[in-house]
Amino acid sequence: MAATASNSGNSGGKRNQNDKDVPPPLPEPLAVPVADSHTHLDMQGDSVEDALAKAASVGVTTVIQVGCDVAGSTWAAETAAAHDAVWAAVALHPNEAPRIVLGDPDGWSRQGAREPGGDAALDAALERIDALAALPHVRGVGETGLDYFRTGPEGMAAQERSFRRHIDIAKRHGKALVIHDREAHADVLRVLEEEGAPGTVVFHCYSGDAEMAKVCAEAGYYLSFAGNVTFKNAQHLRDALAVAPLDRILVETDAPFLTPMPYRGRPNAPYLIPVTLRAMAGYRGIAEDALATAVAENTARVFGY
Repeated sequence: MAATASNSGNSGGKRNQNDKDVPPPLPEPLAVPVADSHTHLDMQGDSVEDALAKAASVGVTTVIQVGCDVAGSTWAAETAAAHDAVWAAVALHPNEAPRIVLGDPDGWSRQGAREPGGDAALDAALERIDALAALPHVRGVGETGLDYFRTGPEGMAAQERSFRRHIDIAKRHGKALVIHDREAHADVLRVLEEEGAPGTVVFHCYSGDAEMAKVCAEAGYYLSFAGNVTFKNAQHLRDALAVAPLDRILVETDAPFLTPMPYRGRPNAPYLIPVTLRAMAGYRGIAEDALATAVAENTARVFGY
């Protein structure tokens, strides 16, 4: 999950298609159906039904709905239970853990201002995530991990405590671990090694370089690439994609965030997966259908559907 974005429709008269709040057009459908391995339908403007219909119309037939807090994870599990095309991942986002422990006086999270709850509140929240992780429609524990971009040194202990607990939850329930890693590569890899990684690990919105991709590949981890792989300043991501094993690559939107070029800054949604996948195929120098086949098989393997 990245920064917030608007997903309002084209109402109140005509708008230029370059307006930031106008959703991009539907891309050409994929010939080989694929999955969006990481999305946030609860943060998008369309209804779940409309979002799934638009995605299916372009060959995106499965989505993984990812929770970032207790309320969002509960919604993810309920939505997955109600829709055949949706599977869920549940967790406390790395930035959620410090807010629970230390409080959130500025109220910038979706829950608004909160008082400090200490470790006891974090433990209680983690118990609820543990219970959700046992549900059959929940196929991942995430997004969890470490984020040193938004959380300073005062929140690192809460993040790491939460991350370690999520690793344990994933292992006990036999679910994939979905990692959010922002400016914390070395510590994320360290904690995984210290705790012993679950059988399936996904680096969501992969943000490392080619050398880290090789380390992840050797460990058997999956790398999920989002729309930012198309950004001009993201050569390190394209280099990582070039060396990642084909059987360890996923594609995602992280919608409504990280909309691929040429639509950067406009609302993202699962139906834009073909834009990112086609760009990835070009960077790898392989056929679109070959990459789609690989990522479809990989995503089904990771989330067990």
